[in-house]
Amino acid sequence: MTDTAVVWFRTDLRTHDNEALVRAVDEYDTVLPVYCFDPREFGEATFGLAKTGPYRAQFLIESVRDLRGSLREAGSDLFVRQGKPENVVSELAAEHGADIVHYHTTPATEERAVEASVTDGLDEHGISSRGFWGKTLYHIEDLPTRVERIDDTFTPWRRTVEDGATVRDPLDAPTSVTLPETVSDAEGAGDEPGTIPTPGDLGIEEHEPDERAAIDFAGGESAGLRRLTEYVWEGDHLREYKETRNGLLDADYSSKFSAWLALGCLSPRLIHEHVERYECERISNDSTYWLVFELLWRDFMTFQFEKHGSDFFMPTGIRDIEKSWQRDEAAFERWAAGETGVPFVDANMRELNETGFMSNRGRQNVASFLADALGIDWRLGAAYFESRLVDYDVCSNWGNWAYQAGVGNDSRDGYFDVLDQGKRYDPNAAYIRHWLPELDALPADACHEPWQLSPGQQEMYDVELDEDYPEPMINVEAVYDQLDG
Repeated sequence: MTDTAVVWFRTDLRTHDNEALVRAVDEYDTVLPVYCFDPREFGEATFGLAKTGPYRAQFLIESVRDLRGSLREAGSDLFVRQGKPENVVSELAAEHGADIVHYHTTPATEERAVEASVTDGLDEHGISSRGFWGKTLYHIEDLPTRVERIDDTFTPWRRTVEDGATVRDPLDAPTSVTLPETVSDAEGAGDEPGTIPTPGDLGIEEHEPDERAAIDFAGGESAGLRRLTEYVWEGDHLREYKETRNGLLDADYSSKFSAWLALGCLSPRLIHEHVERYECERISNDSTYWLVFELLWRDFMTFQFEKHGSDFFMPTGIRDIEKSWQRDEAAFERWAAGETGVPFVDANMRELNETGFMSNRGRQNVASFLADALGIDWRLGAAYFESRLVDYDVCSNWGNWAYQAGVGNDSRDGYFDVLDQGKRYDPNAAYIRHWLPELDALPADACHEPWQLSPGQQEMYDVELDEDYPEPMINVEAVYDQLDG
């Protein structure tokens, strides 16, 4: 009798270093790969915002298409369905006589609830299930301290892990994946594997790429592997990563692996392997370490979600800190639209809205402006990022927002002065001009603080405040003086 495993793909859209897939191929005669476009992921989410916006939707579709191509090269296919996984996975598993379903677990409340529903449905059909851990650089079973007892502050945790754990070697992609005999042969298969939807099919309006974008985020494992090779080896950018990572305009100022990591198109262990090889063959320095350091921060947030769960979605966060958060809809909408009247904030928000991406430096500043300067509920910002980011990752996004809002993994209550930050990281205002062309004629200082222009200067530069560009929505200097106090 033939043993069959279903592999339910989620945010692990790759064939390399995919334990759920590799173990299924090694241990079972036939394997049925499955992906579900869950309608709950494409509807309305927290605070009435769209859960998945156009950029992530397009990236996801491209990633699923690329995974199907990789599986077809291995003699298999990817069965794609639109529907709730708890219905689709159990039905396909039962239809094809599967003995077990493999999947990668995701440590967040909604994702875990879906897992539970899927496994409950499988139980009703007498089908086993097996979850794997594959998101992080360090495997959860290899941590020197059990998750429920890990430190809530990053630096002590990082030192413990670096001293007491080892990164596992990445697994090779299977070269051959055999479909069950219950799958029709090619001649009679028709559309049995299923059609990959368009954004429109998912109820999402398609957006044309903005030519000002720093990088074209093409979805899929193939594109992720190309980016890894181009950035590390062909461009040789890793040697100066720490010095350039805060840049704002160039495609290669940072690795930009985040989108491929978020959907699992790239394994963090494979990135780590490339860094180690680069250090042996070219150079080992602070920059090569810093890329791994940032993978560790990503790990930390993931394990924190495993530890604290739904507390990360509470206004008081994991530290149970009460703050008087505001729900000023008009102010939030100005922030979201990039119309605050503070150019460094607005430029970053417009880049996000037009491309689905924003630098890490930008994310810290716009989050601080919303939560610290405006006092608006940080969860509104986190939900907006969830909708807009091409590289949205539930743990990184909500964890970093909570951190910046002073209710997450930090005992300090710091903030970013967006004026100082803008002048430091965009001294010539090139980034501001790139995304706010209405300020293009202004000198750098005026680009950062256009409200300082006299009426005569506004006339000279042909920029009228509140006509061509908004007046600031707050007294910026006074707010930061108060925060300093």
